[in-house]
Amino acid sequence: MLVTTREQRIALFKVFQRDFPNWLSPYWRRSRGELVRVPSYQWRRFRRRAQPSFDGTGCVMLHWKGMWLGIEKDGYTHS
Repeated sequence: MLVTTREQRIALFKVFQRDFPNWLSPYWRRSRGELVRVPSYQWRRFRRRAQPSFDGTGCVMLHWKGMWLGIEKDGYTHS
């Protein structure tokens, strides 16, 4: 299991939220015209995709939409 800081988890959640419109949370989606609750396993599955960096600096790497995102210990996200 990958150990992350609170700031890294917040940054990961912000990346997770990028796939959802502003008015819709990642826990709700529209189905047949009404809002339906989405199981939280989607967030857990997304979070498991994060990997430690190979240089051992504590940076978390995430392959997302064809690029690698690095999330530093302070939550700074870069590609």
